[in-house]
Amino acid sequence: MTHTFTTTYQGKTKNVLRDHDTGDTYLQYKDDATGTDGVFDPGSNTVGGSVAGKGKVGLAISSYFFELLEARGIPTHFLGADLDAGLMQVRPVTVPPLEFVLRYYTAGSICRRFDLQPNLPFDPPYTEVMLKSDEQGDPLISERLCIMKGYLQPGEFDQALDLLCRVGEVLRAQLAGFDLKLLDFKIELGFDEQRNIVLADEITPDIWRVQDSNGIVPDQIDCARLVLEHISAT
Repeated sequence: MTHTFTTTYQGKTKNVLRDHDTGDTYLQYKDDATGTDGVFDPGSNTVGGSVAGKGKVGLAISSYFFELLEARGIPTHFLGADLDAGLMQVRPVTVPPLEFVLRYYTAGSICRRFDLQPNLPFDPPYTEVMLKSDEQGDPLISERLCIMKGYLQPGEFDQALDLLCRVGEVLRAQLAGFDLKLLDFKIELGFDEQRNIVLADEITPDIWRVQDSNGIVPDQIDCARLVLEHISAT
């Protein structure tokens, strides 16, 4: 089937497309990866470079995890994927400019912000909500400010954190089966037409940080190769 698309949003690693004829919404996975000066880092706010084939690998991984999460009763925007075209069909949702972060261990920015050693455990897991704004450096944002700025309604902050933790339980268990320890991850959430909260965006090594059995924290490119090997073997 031939599609005629309009790009409605351009992101660092994905574009949002709308089909002219059907009105359907798609995510186009790009080969770009976040990082700085060629050093890849899923926590970075800039594009560090491109790797040929990364987009299709990310799409395959994201599709696998969205299907897994749906099977575990977690609502998502995922409708299907065309791996050859590098496209994921998604439900149209309204996504507030927020990132929901869950940390099982200290790593990345939290170590820098609070002068913490890496790999210290959080029990229970530590949650954060950040305003998605490159210009402002993705600052932490409170429930009160989310409501004041109209991003969330009363009660939705806790609902979002509950969904974040449920996603974490599934990801942590599945990655452990791949001999990877989940350190932290971030997700985006959206609202459908009934204002139900659903998991949006992607589930790939671009949104998590893991440690392998040798204590190495692979970048998102190496992690994607590891994960894809496990997925392909199942």
